[in-house]
Amino acid sequence: MEVDEEKPQIIAENPNESVIRERNAEIVSGGNVFYNPVQEFNRDLSISVLNVYYRRLTKERIEKAQKKQRKKVKEEDQEKPSPVSEDPPTYEAGTRYEDGLRILEALAATGLRSIRYAQEIAGVRQIVANDLSRQAVESIKTNVRHNKVEELIEPSHSDAMTLMYLSTQQEKRFDAVDLDPYGCPNRFLDGAMQCLVDGGLLLVTATDMAVLAGNAPEACYVKYGSVPLRMKCCHEMALRILLHCIESHANRHGKYIEPLLSISADFYVRIFVRVYAGQAQCKLSMSKQSWIYQCTGCETFTLQPLGTTKPNPTAGNPHQLKYGIPTGPAVNSQCEHCGHRHHLGGPIWSAPIHNPEFVQDLLSAVQETSLQSLGTQRRIVGVLSMVQEELQDVPLYYTPDKLCCVLKLEIVPMLKFRSAILHAGYRVSYSHASKNSLKTNAPPAVLWDILRSWSKRHPVNPERMIPGTPLEAILSKKATADYEFDELHPEANPKSRKSALSRFQENPTPHWGPGTRATIMIGDNKLPKSYRNQNKKQRHKTSQQQAEEDQKDAPQAVEDEGDAAHVAKQPKLEASA
Repeated sequence: MEVDEEKPQIIAENPNESVIRERNAEIVSGGNVFYNPVQEFNRDLSISVLNVYYRRLTKERIEKAQKKQRKKVKEEDQEKPSPVSEDPPTYEAGTRYEDGLRILEALAATGLRSIRYAQEIAGVRQIVANDLSRQAVESIKTNVRHNKVEELIEPSHSDAMTLMYLSTQQEKRFDAVDLDPYGCPNRFLDGAMQCLVDGGLLLVTATDMAVLAGNAPEACYVKYGSVPLRMKCCHEMALRILLHCIESHANRHGKYIEPLLSISADFYVRIFVRVYAGQAQCKLSMSKQSWIYQCTGCETFTLQPLGTTKPNPTAGNPHQLKYGIPTGPAVNSQCEHCGHRHHLGGPIWSAPIHNPEFVQDLLSAVQETSLQSLGTQRRIVGVLSMVQEELQDVPLYYTPDKLCCVLKLEIVPMLKFRSAILHAGYRVSYSHASKNSLKTNAPPAVLWDILRSWSKRHPVNPERMIPGTPLEAILSKKATADYEFDELHPEANPKSRKSALSRFQENPTPHWGPGTRATIMIGDNKLPKSYRNQNKKQRHKTSQQQAEEDQKDAPQAVEDEGDAAHVAKQPKLEASA
């Protein structure tokens, strides 16, 4: 990156600057650097994850030291080895520790996130708050001094990719790298993989949900190397596409990822993964990715993994695996349910997207420790509770409203649908990504059979049974069993729903969203451009229609005026005659 060698830019004091407060952090800004208050949930969750990650990392270090000591004793045959403490040391937030975390915030903007990390994460060695904008770096320096965290935070004025590539030496690597860009994070992933320590934590945000959700598959392929499909489960698919992209970048350097937590919230997705080095484990990556077939008629989807693994009986090691390529395709040329063709999407990450043990530790920490005072603690507890209830081995989900829409049926109430699936012997759960989600290991044939049984109670209008439609193809078959809708299954209503936890967030403020670059999104001037562009197309279309109507009316008005003038002159002509 080329850095200007000119004289330091003098940034004049802004008379309109205001102080933004978020917990104990205060940001002095005049509206020239990006800040989004809606992302407080993102920041709170990241602080919680980093705290729990460091506790687990400390335990891993102790276990590793004990293992190393036992090995040394065995080799040297010592009788009394020097003891290694089994209790992890106690760390306090806001204090520098030489054995603590070294964190990089590659795109820091105001520096708010780094300041909160310094104030609220126990066990920090150094936080590098970097930004390419000179004005943003000046803002970071001002805010760091204002919050008195100069000991922990080092402002950096550099290109994020250059900084990460220059930090690949072992002593310069980071324990955690936080990427929260405006839009797509793909350009930063390669550098992040190379500057992380083995077992380091990568935190990634993507806000270009329109691309990830299937509105522009060609753009998604260019950015993420995957083709999305327009489905009701698009938010979970966005998570899996991003995980696939991160894994592919890791594999290029002989590394692989372990997802700890993957969240779809508001207008973005947020992913927390640990990155490990290991050529042998990288070979498993192919079996963690899948193509996805989606029927163009009934929208049933089927996943086909890119690779397979099975035990190798000929090898002496029972844990050795044999890798293979699956035969395919996994579907016929026409859908077995409705006879329509398929769309092909992917590849996507089809392995679990959460670590249940980590989520449990995270939930306990948020409920029992100093993290209880987080501004969005109630929402974090609700989301993590839903994540715990998710079926980890079932990728993607259906929604009852879409299934019933295909068959033009009265929508089955969620608890009745869940009860019918559970009574049939299958598992079912919600997804944190959608309040109407139906994540189940029941095959699509069973779901359609349940809806055939439901159609007996709520028949479809016979006029809708048009030949060649998915409705006619599916409902023309008889239900193979009677399903129980009336008796509520004990597991149909999950604990998070019974407890009335804050599971799905409503829109917090008007004009909320990812916002615009370098904008303070608070106060009276929040999102002026977004406000101006609201319903812009509709207003333009209305004005065009109005203009066309006015043009049509204009000749008629001239003609009417001419007739009126002719009538007015007629009596005069008669009089003169």
